[in-house]
Amino acid sequence: MKTDFKLLVAGELVDGVSRFDVINPATEEAFAQCPRADEAMLDRAVAAAKAAQPAWAALSADERGACLHRLADAMEARIEDFGRLLTAEQGKPLDQAMYEIGGSIYTIRAIAGMRLPDQTMRDEGGNTIIEHRTPLGVCAAITPWNFPVILLVGKMAPCLITGNTMVAKPAPTTPLTTLLLAELAADIFPAGVFNVVCDQNELGPRLTGHPDIAKVSFTGSTATGKKVMASAAEGVKRVTLELGGNDAAIVLDDVPARIAAEKVYNGAMANAGQICVAIKRAYVPSAMYDEFCAEIAKLTQAAVVDDGSKQGATVGPVQNKMQYDKVKALIADAKARGTLIAEASAPDKPGYYIAPTVIGGLSDDAPLVAEEQFGPVLPVLTYDDIEDVIRRANDSPFGLGGTVWGMDQLRAMDVARRIDSGTVWVNQHLAIDPNIPFRGSKQSGLGSEHGLAGLMEYTQAHIINAVSLEAEPA
Repeated sequence: MKTDFKLLVAGELVDGVSRFDVINPATEEAFAQCPRADEAMLDRAVAAAKAAQPAWAALSADERGACLHRLADAMEARIEDFGRLLTAEQGKPLDQAMYEIGGSIYTIRAIAGMRLPDQTMRDEGGNTIIEHRTPLGVCAAITPWNFPVILLVGKMAPCLITGNTMVAKPAPTTPLTTLLLAELAADIFPAGVFNVVCDQNELGPRLTGHPDIAKVSFTGSTATGKKVMASAAEGVKRVTLELGGNDAAIVLDDVPARIAAEKVYNGAMANAGQICVAIKRAYVPSAMYDEFCAEIAKLTQAAVVDDGSKQGATVGPVQNKMQYDKVKALIADAKARGTLIAEASAPDKPGYYIAPTVIGGLSDDAPLVAEEQFGPVLPVLTYDDIEDVIRRANDSPFGLGGTVWGMDQLRAMDVARRIDSGTVWVNQHLAIDPNIPFRGSKQSGLGSEHGLAGLMEYTQAHIINAVSLEAEPA
């Protein structure tokens, strides 16, 4: 496995001012080192992006798209390297890592083909009004540790296809797959178009507040997102924020308990629950509760928790020690307050392993219900009245995603319309598509990613309002 990594600054792969360890969460041991940038290197990256942007924007969208397709091809040629490196630094089982890399390649190709042509708003009586869009300039991408590759390319591809340049800063616990991507990008994009700097969380304010950064796209916690927004306010920068979630799953009374349990379990426990739109709380009819719990208990106890590089592992470790401690504390509190429905077994060895856990009997104000756990633990709650459960599902400062499960699709869609979240899926979950806008409600963020709406986030709209000027009579 590759262990020698460099930053990408101004088209050059360079060493940092120092290096720091990258920990494999399955062993708690360092397996590689990451170069660390300082403010001077960050400033150089921003300056290079600013210098490169006019020429990059002057290319046609087809020419820029061709570069993105070349990057997708290069990633596909090294998909095994990406997958194994992702498992080593993030912890997810290898098949899930390969799925993320495959999805990243698909995302790049999908966005590379998107265009934002001029929109004619009026063309009559000599009055022509069009809206056309221009790039913003230099954009910053700050990405988290749960999906370090696909969340990066979901920012990078729309940024570059619309004629902007980028400085990316990955999470310090999962920087290596981003640096591998940077290594490929160095041979594809003109110098300065795409830059990557790594730190240990000290360069964020400098990047978000930099006077030459026109836009910041951030994915992470709501608390950090508020700091990003405040930092960007000084320069009135554009911001896109994808923040925390506490996604509710509402199971309607016409769904067989076995089907509902399987769907909810998969939506809650994928990537060890470390997904912003994972199911964080499940509401089931009181009459279905016992049967639902019996079915989800079978699935929970069948989980294989282990090193993601080992064949057969279905749940890997939590990615870092801070998150491990937080989730363990939430589980201990929930067990004291409620009733343990089921718990898998975790290996007794070093690693941030947390056994998938399902807990019932909690009140709506219990921390496991009211907060975002971001780990493999799920509270199951009951309801008797559909109006009551809609109110409870919406009684949260978050509104990122949600799901409704029902055999009567129209009825389920009617419930979904009343859930205050950016995306509500019906009879499916985690169906994120680069062609479909993805956005949050309330404190789960602002702006949009993916789809044409996501491309618009990286552009400035201009209205051209023209009338014909007739010559005056002689």
